Amino acid sequence: MSQRLTIALDAMGGDHGPDMVIAGADIARERHPDVRFLLYGDQQRIEPLLNQRPALKAVAEIRHTADFVAGDAKPAVALRAGRQSSMRLAIDAVAAGEAACVVSAGNTGALMAMAKFVLKTLPGIDRPAMASFFPTQRGESVMLDLGANAECQPENLVQFAVMGAVFARAILGLPQPSIGVLNIGSEDMKGNEVVRAAAASLRDMPLPGRFHGFVEGTDIGLGTVDVIVTDGFTGNVALKTAEGTAKLFSEFLRRTFATSFLARIGYLLARGAFKRFRERIDPRRYNGAMFLGLRGVCVKSHGGTDAVGFANAVAVAINLATHGFNERIKEEMGRIADANPLPDTKAAAG
Repeated sequence: MSQRLTIALDAMGGDHGPDMVIAGADIARERHPDVRFLLYGDQQRIEPLLNQRPALKAVAEIRHTADFVAGDAKPAVALRAGRQSSMRLAIDAVAAGEAACVVSAGNTGALMAMAKFVLKTLPGIDRPAMASFFPTQRGESVMLDLGANAECQPENLVQFAVMGAVFARAILGLPQPSIGVLNIGSEDMKGNEVVRAAAASLRDMPLPGRFHGFVEGTDIGLGTVDVIVTDGFTGNVALKTAEGTAKLFSEFLRRTFATSFLARIGYLLARGAFKRFRERIDPRRYNGAMFLGLRGVCVKSHGGTDAVGFANAVAVAINLATHGFNERIKEEMGRIADANPLPDTKAAAG
């Protein structure tokens, strides 16, 4: 048991916790036999679910707490009043070295606030960023930030670019990922001062990848670059727009094939192809947003996902922990600082 990778789970997080969390953990256990789980939450609700899954129960330990963070709780309130919540105790387990990573489907703002307060940021990183995969015509890309930082300074975008490139190298296996800054146009004079200043810095830095320049919204789906850098406000809008477009397109297809008998026959003939299409755009496949830049691995699962989606979020956490992702970020930030020191924004703010 001591040789297993230990994962702390906020069992009470999400729209359907703890049922969804326990079912997802069981799927993750089947896919990754060398893991064990610390389950934080209400024992009276968790234990009956574990009793139905003996194999999961054998590699899981319940850490009881009656407190949990509500989905509509404000981050500052949750940080102050949720010290004994399932979310906070799961994060504490990572800080204490009991777990290699934490996964929660709970309140995003509260999870970010707690994780940043408990785990702190890595050297050279001012703010953590939420990152996730995007399906593209070329395969998959990484996009960050997706909602953690509504407003950013140029140095934040530069740090996001480094973290995103390291992520693409470690998890996607890309030796020289291309990096683009999301803008309203690809020309150098387009955009606000923040994106232009960030791009100017990135052009002259020894990045763990290749800086492509500015990219537009259409480039996201095309897969023009491997890493898309933006502020959290824009990134979150882009993410939700992509999710909504995928649902809209699927609904249009469903209605189209229901219009006539011949259309239904056409669907039956192409059923295999449409199954692969649904799998390709299934949001559960890309579930699991990473909080990059923390001194510990923290993954946010979509609150409305099911067990399959939560298991995928657990898999993301396992990949980050086993690939030594944080150590790679520290190495890259140190190398860049030695070659081209960045302004100390924390000192300036103080």
